[in-house]
Amino acid sequence: MTRLDLTLDTPAGNLACDEALLDSAERNGGPARLRFWEPRDYFVVLGYGKKVEEEARMEACREENVPILRRCSGGGTVLQGPGCLNYSLILSMAADPALHSITGANCFIMERQRDALAQLLGRPVTIEGHTDLALAGLKFSGNAQRRRRDWLLFHGSFLLDFDLARIERLLLPPPVQPAYRRQRPHGDFLTCLRVEAASVKAAVAAAWNATEEPAMPPLAMVQTLVEQRYGRAEWNLRRAGEN
Repeated sequence: MTRLDLTLDTPAGNLACDEALLDSAERNGGPARLRFWEPRDYFVVLGYGKKVEEEARMEACREENVPILRRCSGGGTVLQGPGCLNYSLILSMAADPALHSITGANCFIMERQRDALAQLLGRPVTIEGHTDLALAGLKFSGNAQRRRRDWLLFHGSFLLDFDLARIERLLLPPPVQPAYRRQRPHGDFLTCLRVEAASVKAAVAAAWNATEEPAMPPLAMVQTLVEQRYGRAEWNLRRAGEN
């Protein structure tokens, strides 16, 4: 597996990069990849099928000039910004039988992530709600996947030193919540790891045997996806049922 540390200049570019890496692997094959990126600005990211009016405080986002975008994977709505570390795994489903199903991939990947973070932190880390990582019932990582025929994208984020109060201001309580949340507001449900990004990167890279080999993304494909999807309100703010 190759490792890529790359943060592009725009939120749209960073979201498009994950899909471009997936599509490139589906078309051309190649080694599995692990990408890290760290957002420089705040922006809301909707899960693929989420309704913006049910997830984001749109007026507050406008007042704070926080854009709302949509990713290609499922999962819940998140706020990205400084103090958040993102990772993206591009995996061939042929690599392990567990990757042949959504549930199997969730278990296979989340268990490895849990063990890596528990070893780094020296504390018990639990998998909650299928794709969350938590410390003592407090969520610090959410994850989601997107599947093609032969390859999958599994990506997520770690709250390291994030402004949790801003999440409360900009995001509504999610309509669908895992049982362990117990209807808690964002501020009582989330926690930050308070560790350096480099330490988390090293732990995750070691768990996946990711090397430092250069592995640049297909930048032309990224730009096309930005122009056709991630940079367009028709994609980001579309209503349910629209493609």
